[in-house]
Amino acid sequence: MSRPIRLIAIDIDGTLLNSKVELSQENRDALRRANQAGVEIVLGTGRRHDFAMPIAQSLGFALWMMSSNGAVTRSTRGETFHRDLLPKETAARLAQAMRKYRNYMVLTFDRTGLGAIVCENHDQLYGVIQRWMEKNAPFIQYVSPIGDALTEDPIQAMFCGPVELMDRAQEDLAACGFSGDFTAVRTQYDFRDLCIVDLLNAGCSKGHALERWARHRGIDRSEVMAIGDNYNDIDMLTFAGHPVIMGNASDDLKQNGWTVTLHHDEHGVAATIERVLESNAALLNA
Repeated sequence: MSRPIRLIAIDIDGTLLNSKVELSQENRDALRRANQAGVEIVLGTGRRHDFAMPIAQSLGFALWMMSSNGAVTRSTRGETFHRDLLPKETAARLAQAMRKYRNYMVLTFDRTGLGAIVCENHDQLYGVIQRWMEKNAPFIQYVSPIGDALTEDPIQAMFCGPVELMDRAQEDLAACGFSGDFTAVRTQYDFRDLCIVDLLNAGCSKGHALERWARHRGIDRSEVMAIGDNYNDIDMLTFAGHPVIMGNASDDLKQNGWTVTLHHDEHGVAATIERVLESNAALLNA
C-alpha cells in the first residue's frame, strides 16, 4: 500500500461472523483497535438495519452501516445518510410478474415493529430460512396477496429458496420486460442449498453505497478496503482500492485477483485488519 487505509467496509454474514453466526473475540478486538487507530469501520450487509444492529452495537463504538445491500445508510445512533428505496410501482409489477414464486417472496420496509417484513406464506420460507424466520418473527406480517402490502415504497423485495429454483427465478426476472427498473443481487450458500435474490432500486448496491459514503467523507478509493465473501459483495469489492475476499468464499469469487484472507472460522477479518494497522503504521513512520 502506498497510502494508509482510512476506511474499511466489512460484510457481516460469512465474513465478520463465523459459521456459528457468532462474532469472535478476535474480530471484535481487531475492529476496536482499528477504530482507536483512526480507521473508519463501516458494515455493508444484506441484513436490514435493525437486524444488523445487535452485531454493530456489540463492537462497542458508534459506526455507520450500509444495510439491505446498500439501500439504507444509517448510523448506530439512528442518523440516516441515504435511502434508496424500491418504488412501490416496481415492487407491485414484480409481485405480479413473479407470482409463481410468491410463496418464496419477502418485502422489507423501513419501519419498526410488525410490518417491517411482509410475506404471503409461512410454510415455504420456513423450510429454507428457518433461523431467519424465527429471529424476525416479531416483525413479520402476513398479507395475501402480497401486493396489497405495497402502500409505500419498500426497501426491497427478495426471493429465498433452493439454488436451482432461484436460478429459474433469476432467468424469469431477466426476461420480465422491465429488468432495467431494478437491480437483482444474489447471495448464495451452497452448503445450505440456499439462494437469496434481493431486488433493489435500479443502480442500488453495496458498491454504490460505499462509493457515495467515501465521497461524502472525502476518502479516495485508494484509501478504501472492502472485505466480503459472497456475490452481493462484488460491487463493494470492485469499488475498493483494496478488495479482500474471505477464504470461505466460493472458488469462482477467488479468481478476480482480490487478496484472499483466512476462513471466517479462522478470524480472517482480524488477520486482515492486523496487516492494515501494521502497514498504516509503517507508512506514517516512513
